[in-house]
Amino acid sequence: MLRMAILGCGRIGQVHARSIGALGGAQLVAVADAIPEAAEALAASTGARVSDVDAILAARDVDAVIIGTPTDSHFEQIMGAAKAGKAIFCEKPVDMSVANIRKCMQAVQAADLPFMTGFNRRFDPNFAALRARLRAGDIGAVELVSITSRDPSPPPVSYIARSGGLFRDMMIHDFDMARFLMGEEFIRLHAMGSALVDPEIGAAGDVDTAAVILTTASGRICQISNSRRAAYGYDQRIEVHGQRGMLRAENQLESTVEIATETGFRRDPAQHFFLERYEAAYLAEMRAFIAAAKGEARLGPGIVDGLRAQILADAATQSRETGQPVDLAAD
Repeated sequence: MLRMAILGCGRIGQVHARSIGALGGAQLVAVADAIPEAAEALAASTGARVSDVDAILAARDVDAVIIGTPTDSHFEQIMGAAKAGKAIFCEKPVDMSVANIRKCMQAVQAADLPFMTGFNRRFDPNFAALRARLRAGDIGAVELVSITSRDPSPPPVSYIARSGGLFRDMMIHDFDMARFLMGEEFIRLHAMGSALVDPEIGAAGDVDTAAVILTTASGRICQISNSRRAAYGYDQRIEVHGQRGMLRAENQLESTVEIATETGFRRDPAQHFFLERYEAAYLAEMRAFIAAAKGEARLGPGIVDGLRAQILADAATQSRETGQPVDLAAD
């Protein structure tokens, strides 16, 4: 039985707690949060004890930690967990600093510990099936990857100001998905963005509408578009074009019911909330981490994937600010 603790009892911590409760082979034994009421509420619903981060890292009855705290606390908690010999699951981004991620990577690798970065979209059943068929050669060699990710509405400007920007906060998921699908690292990136949804986002120094073009050494292309607004729901689509055809994953709708009348065909809107859209992905993600932490399965995405996605997010931020493409280092 894998004994687990959650650091950070907010929305994502609650999601992971539900997943642990629904899965076999693991038990949530402790929770911690800077807001005592949040920790107490999660403890009451799961049977875990309320503790603090230092006590959890020192606890002998904790084998693995889930880090779902604000990003600026990740570095210290990862380093502490690595020193304590705990398996680590960390929500994205691992850290806003590439240098700090490299230090974490060295500590995790030196301790030979399982580490998973929380890129849950890899575990979405539709996206995972698309990748499996891609790797099976169903459409031959990849030529063009197109990723669309649009939120129903923007987060509060107060969140924008501390998020690191759209590329590091929102598009980082798509950078990881682009690497996951392409199977080849990118060598060049060109980003552009505007504040078209909320002028306050622009005033805070960020964008809410963005597009990025990435290219590989072999000339393969990926295009990513993001928006903080989609009137029709949470828009999450992928298309991969190859030498023998195309693979496509469409949106998850509120239902599969379609009505046809003399006015035309109508379908339900896309699911509205990311927790609803990716419910199955979060469960599969935690199942994979538990299996890997117990040595029963291969681990991934790892800390290297978190590093590479952050490098792409930083490059996109730079490209948008300068208006120029960015060449990416080979490492």
